[in-house]
Amino acid sequence: MRAESSATAAPPIAVSRERERTGPGVAQAALGVVAFSLTFPATAWGLEGFGPWSLVAVRSVLAAVIAGAALLALRVPPPARRHWPGLAVVAAGVVLGFPLLTTLALRTSTTAHAAVVVGLLPLTTALFSALRVGTRPSRTFWAAALAGAAAVLAFTVQQSGGALTSADAYLFAALLVCAAGYTEGGRLARVMPGWQVIGWALVLCLPVAVPAAAFALAQEPVRLTAHSVTGLLWVAAGSQFLGLVFWYRGMAAIGIPKASQLQLAQPLLTLVWSVLLLGEHLTVAAPLTAAAVLVCIAVTQRARG
Repeated sequence: MRAESSATAAPPIAVSRERERTGPGVAQAALGVVAFSLTFPATAWGLEGFGPWSLVAVRSVLAAVIAGAALLALRVPPPARRHWPGLAVVAAGVVLGFPLLTTLALRTSTTAHAAVVVGLLPLTTALFSALRVGTRPSRTFWAAALAGAAAVLAFTVQQSGGALTSADAYLFAALLVCAAGYTEGGRLARVMPGWQVIGWALVLCLPVAVPAAAFALAQEPVRLTAHSVTGLLWVAAGSQFLGLVFWYRGMAAIGIPKASQLQLAQPLLTLVWSVLLLGEHLTVAAPLTAAAVLVCIAVTQRARG
């Protein structure tokens, strides 16, 4: 009996290595979530001085310049030809699609209402992962993910007064394209460093972003203020590059489904930043929702898959 148990038990060294890999992976994914949580407030600041098309195009150009400089400085060779289609999906979904659609939505939507997108993003990313990568999380994982998504959705809808806005079409479209980009980026991060995934995706967008920025800046008025410049710089360097570097490294280490569930905390963090930076007000439901979300995150991180 003892011999059989010892034969089927996982070797201590293997368990130790798994913990060494998972711990930093969770921390890196969490840093990505913190960076992403500032995106909507920073975008709201940026819209104080830039038009929506100018803000998205210029942020893409600045982020691509940062990424390109890093790739050149480290003499990183271009990815293999088979990886470029996946990088194109990352570029279309994460670099261009999600920023543009959410920026257009934030013209008429509050950051609290827009947080419904990132509230549903973990579940959508897990679904895309199951379809694209073939992951099969457990029933416990799915139950906790659905519960967390429902809690965040109920909270953000309550924050906006229960009414749907004209920005919802932009928000739900952003949800789909971002989930596709996250899934493809997480898959590519298994075969190349995460920062190179987003770096090459950003560089891939330059031929589109540069003329788009020139045209948008000529058409939309620009008013440089401390808020607008700070917001632009954060969404370019923090959200568009550094945040995604940490995010893809984390997904590669702990898996796409588990990393995606850490994003359940993102809407609540966004609401905190909205209070501190934009002067928005929260209801007493915030701490209750935060507790429910943290429980769901704990369950998903322990569930297999």
